[in-house]
Amino acid sequence: MHKQRVILRGLALIVAMSLNSAGVACYASAQSTQLDNVQQQFATLEASSGGRLGVAAIDTATHREIQYRGDQRFPMGCTSKVMGVAAILKKSMTDSQYLQQNVKYQKKDLVNWTPITEKFLAQGMTVEALCGAAISYSDNTAMNLLTAKLGGPQGINRFARSIGDSSFKLDHWWPDEANGNLFNLQDSSTPNAMARSLQKIALGDVLALPQREKLLTWLKNNTTGNARIRAGVPKEWVVGDKTGSGYEYGTANDIALIWPPNRAPIIVAIFYSSTKKDAPKRNDVIASATRILVNDFVS
Repeated sequence: MHKQRVILRGLALIVAMSLNSAGVACYASAQSTQLDNVQQQFATLEASSGGRLGVAAIDTATHREIQYRGDQRFPMGCTSKVMGVAAILKKSMTDSQYLQQNVKYQKKDLVNWTPITEKFLAQGMTVEALCGAAISYSDNTAMNLLTAKLGGPQGINRFARSIGDSSFKLDHWWPDEANGNLFNLQDSSTPNAMARSLQKIALGDVLALPQREKLLTWLKNNTTGNARIRAGVPKEWVVGDKTGSGYEYGTANDIALIWPPNRAPIIVAIFYSSTKKDAPKRNDVIASATRILVNDFVS
């Protein structure tokens, strides 16, 4: 009788383990199917666009990630300004007066896109104001003045390496960085690397809380992204983003933090570029890729 009980218990255990394994397998299969479906949606969107699409997203609520060409290089455009401004904010952590320093500049310093700096030629701007102009208005002169304080583009690259980003590669000042394309891969990074760095900078411990809050405010106040990631989420959701574009090849990028209501943010990096020099910028592709991500993460 005792032996029978032992045998029965053993059989019950085997059956339970088998059922549990089957459940895990079914769950994994469902997850795989779901991911395959998202990948197919990106592939279809890419095929209809005539260009190359790169996507990386991190759902910080569940730690689930979605990538499409996540480790392939794309020209960054002005999304790289986030890394440069983060480097400035890092320096301000050891100098309480750093952000209040006034930076003087002349008319000859103004480049092609200067919506804020052109208004303050007479008095100059503080480092903090230049940061806000570079992120919220993508002011190229503001970013150049900040980059000079970092020792040039290589100073920004060094900061990227210091936070574990080996993919970020800035070769030029602004606006020449906008000449990057899929052929020369200058001023480029990968969606995966950019998403992870944005998470570290905006939500991690790379920056102290006061510096992080400033960066998040500037991102939320961005004026250049209404047709891209912001167009792909419900209007009541909060978005903080930084766009980037190229002179040619239709390059149109956006990186962002998206806050659904009562939920931890989603980190997103979406890059688009074409091999055709005269290709149009496809803001709609960025918005459509965002919808695919949001529907998968939040539905």
